[in-house]
Amino acid sequence: MTAPPVPHDPSAPPPGDPVHAFSEAERAAVYRVIGARRDLRRFVPDAVVAEPVLARLLAAAHAGPSVGLMQPWRFVRVTDPGLRRGIHALVDAERHATAEALDDRAAEFLRLKVEGVLTCAELFVVALREGREAHVFGRRTMPHMDLASVSCALENLWLAARAEGLGMGWVSLFDPAALAALLGMPDGAEPVAVLCLGPVPVFPDRPGLELDGWTSARPLAEFVSENRW
Repeated sequence: MTAPPVPHDPSAPPPGDPVHAFSEAERAAVYRVIGARRDLRRFVPDAVVAEPVLARLLAAAHAGPSVGLMQPWRFVRVTDPGLRRGIHALVDAERHATAEALDDRAAEFLRLKVEGVLTCAELFVVALREGREAHVFGRRTMPHMDLASVSCALENLWLAARAEGLGMGWVSLFDPAALAALLGMPDGAEPVAVLCLGPVPVFPDRPGLELDGWTSARPLAEFVSENRW
């Protein structure tokens, strides 16, 4: 196997056409925000996110690539306090169910901070829209490309949030059917993420699950091969 690719040095000349390349400072900012992105669970209480900032973040998400330009996403902004509490109840129920499934690591899991639904400034539920089956382009043999497309939109939002100095956490601990019913989603729609967004007290220099001793990120070399698995 060949050596894995070396992370790009933004101070080096761009490998592509200089006419199309961004400046050194712009490239450095792109790589910096990618490296500084974190999945965050602790938020500044009673904080707010300005409406123009939210508009920029959602525009960044909506600019994400999607197979066949299907744009399969739907972003539901949750502003009703009662609805937020209902979502938290679903997350908390699944948190305990997940702990039971972890057996010997149950107590350790329950000590983790796994969501900030009640404390984040903004709460969004992101779902796959109904009617996706009509999009054959890119989905005939790989129907899960709708989920891949939504994931690209979420990553765009995550990076844009980090660039704005805001934290984001992707919560996946919930029963999709129960959350869909709570939000009145139509048949065929499927929630995939609860997003906690807002100012945070700190951006850690390592993933939170590493700092909490749950697991460790593995090196790139373990995930790159050439020609064969």
